Amino acid sequence: MEGRRRVLGPGNGPLDARVLFVAEAPGRLGGDRTGVPLVSDQSGRNFTRLLEGVGWRREDVFVSNAVLCNPRDAGGRNDTPTSAEMRNCSAHLRDLLDILDPPYVVALGRTALSALALIAPHQADLRRHVATPLPWAGRILVPLYHPGPRAQLHRTFAQQHEDFARLRALVESSHQPSAISPKLMADG
Repeated sequence: MEGRRRVLGPGNGPLDARVLFVAEAPGRLGGDRTGVPLVSDQSGRNFTRLLEGVGWRREDVFVSNAVLCNPRDAGGRNDTPTSAEMRNCSAHLRDLLDILDPPYVVALGRTALSALALIAPHQADLRRHVATPLPWAGRILVPLYHPGPRAQLHRTFAQQHEDFARLRALVESSHQPSAISPKLMADG
């Protein structure tokens, strides 16, 4: 992945975010170009719409990826990260979890679930456990579909919106302070 932009910086979110979203990889037209995960490409636009649809702002959650660089196929298009690429980035993801210590980790798709299993094993299955809170590594793991266009073949945008609404209800029902800023709580 030499020559690819590594996507990690202030655009990922606040260090005190209570919700960490883990996506697949920086998109060629999104995070690889901008340095911020899940922005400016269709997946990023869908992600923003899903957050806003439940009254959350991007600035209130932390977003990272299973791998930090954009994997590409022989034609230069986005490709799914390989297991080796996920293993190469798993120490970073583990460190990120330790630093942020978020009570909620949201896996956006199968690749993210696989990457998280390298850190602490789990039995989560995307189809079976979508939007279901599962205990994992002292946190709550919530599998959701990736906001990319291909995932909508399996889970419509309307269904994904319902999943995000369930996630917000879960976070807000916890006895700990909300993952969302106090201003949004008053407004929302």
